[in-house]
Amino acid sequence: MSHHLKSNYDEMIVLDVTPESAGWDYLSFRIVNINSDQLYFHTTKGTEVAIVPLSGKGTIQVGDEKFELSRKGVFEEKPHVLYVPPQNDIAVTTDNNFEFSIGGAPAEGKYPLRLFTPDEIKSEVRGGGAATRQVNHILSHPLPAERLILFEVYVPGGAWSGYPPHCHDGYGGSEHLDETYYFRTDPENGVALHRNYRVDTDFEEIFLAKNTDLVLVTQGFHSTAAAPGSNIYFLNYLAGELYDDARKTPPYDDPEYAWLKDDYTGNLMKLPVVE
Repeated sequence: MSHHLKSNYDEMIVLDVTPESAGWDYLSFRIVNINSDQLYFHTTKGTEVAIVPLSGKGTIQVGDEKFELSRKGVFEEKPHVLYVPPQNDIAVTTDNNFEFSIGGAPAEGKYPLRLFTPDEIKSEVRGGGAATRQVNHILSHPLPAERLILFEVYVPGGAWSGYPPHCHDGYGGSEHLDETYYFRTDPENGVALHRNYRVDTDFEEIFLAKNTDLVLVTQGFHSTAAAPGSNIYFLNYLAGELYDDARKTPPYDDPEYAWLKDDYTGNLMKLPVVE
């Protein structure tokens, strides 16, 4: 399977990744876009699931409970996030149009059905200099889940995210996590570059990510850059070996670039250089 996927809006299921299709062990991920004539049905089976609205408004029924989820857009407001434990049926309908993500990971059923509200979601500005970005912890520790970890990240045009590059694939003592990067851009013709690489083997991937593209992180260090004039948003779903409170464990930074966390403007060239 390619690690760079394009959305298909001719179908209700716009993007679809399973552990089998991705060649990894834990994470499933979908983007779903429904209209008033459609019903989306999902059975969680032995997985916990998180649903994130992207645009529009929909009704989500889980057993006897109903939830109304809506969002003006990913650049306009934080989401509500619906957490659904294993062994539940989910039905999603809309009166107009509703686009959302749904992703899951193996779970035992430790935590109950819960709607996380925007005021529960921690926001922070990370990094500095040309690596400044905003991270919204839409389902990460201490918000409870068994394996799922979710972030929404905003990167101004010309800036980098995930810098210094980091990994969570077993290298450097890190725990393994599967991860998806789902991109939106402002404007819609904006672009980003995403890199996955290893330092111990010959592995290098660089993708030109456009609006509604999906990139999979199956291994290696990774980081993302927004082109000048292209503000980018990406949605991360992660799941893997980290369980429950261990989900707070940080990734492993590439030692060659880890010094940047102490000085994001270090080694900055002053212009003009040669006159």
